[in-house]
Amino acid sequence: MPPSATPRRLDGLLFFPVTAFDADGRFAAGPYREHVEARLADGPGAVFAACGTGEFPALAPSEYELVVSTAVQAVAAADDERRVPVIGGSGYGTALAVEYARAAERAGADGLLVLPPYSADGGQDGLLRHYTTVAEATPSLDLILYQRDTTTFAPETVAELAQVPNIVGFKDGRGDLDLVLRIVSAVRTAGESEFLFFNGMPTAEMTQLAYRAVGVPLYSSAVFCFAPDLALAFHGALEKGDRATVDTLIDVFFRPYVELRRARPGYAVSLVKALTRAAGHDVGAVRAPLTEPDSAHVAEALALIERARESLV
Repeated sequence: MPPSATPRRLDGLLFFPVTAFDADGRFAAGPYREHVEARLADGPGAVFAACGTGEFPALAPSEYELVVSTAVQAVAAADDERRVPVIGGSGYGTALAVEYARAAERAGADGLLVLPPYSADGGQDGLLRHYTTVAEATPSLDLILYQRDTTTFAPETVAELAQVPNIVGFKDGRGDLDLVLRIVSAVRTAGESEFLFFNGMPTAEMTQLAYRAVGVPLYSSAVFCFAPDLALAFHGALEKGDRATVDTLIDVFFRPYVELRRARPGYAVSLVKALTRAAGHDVGAVRAPLTEPDSAHVAEALALIERARESLV
């Protein structure tokens, strides 16, 4: 595997594809691959397959491996001098997280985004044990820690895990910037200058200015699934320091979109998937327990997209 294919060298906008299902609710490999290939043409920094936006909790282990392998095949077909890495999701208790990790390894993934242990609180010692076990089980994969929901990492825990050779990054989905800054500082003080930090908040564009200020340059964009032009315009403006364009996109699109996304539970995934369908990708409906968004909300979101595009002309 060339070094440029590893998550250690991530840059650019990070793509979390939705997982395609057919009319009977089964994984639809063809439409999924088409969705991934279409977005690869827009130049993401990585493909995070079967993660949060991809409905990881709704996938059976056998389906999960197929989803990741389909993403790997799509990337291989679009290969050039700079291969885009594929990162699979992993989660639940330690034993099952290891099984998902090994499935991702068999599927040809380059790394893992590892959710915290499910429904078990072993404290900081438990987090150390959980992530170290997954890392040791799949030494060929680079692992990214994921802080979200009720799980909170202490700065010293992240600094210790950063010493594990194949644990390469930390993603925050809680939004406590004081804690994030203390984690960044602890890792830096421990001498891990190449450790990666990611903003994992829903619609991360709304918080990325703040995250960049505390040393978190990378973020995932769900908007990239259905409006890659807007996602890339925002990312490009952020990189260039074009605050006028950043502010315009926040005011015209991202803020009202986030307010709409909060209209009902599950919209962080189901609304994204509905808008991806509206953009021409046959990715099907979400699986239970998620439900489809209200058609009026989809229409409102589509109108926001058009207004945002007009603002960039």
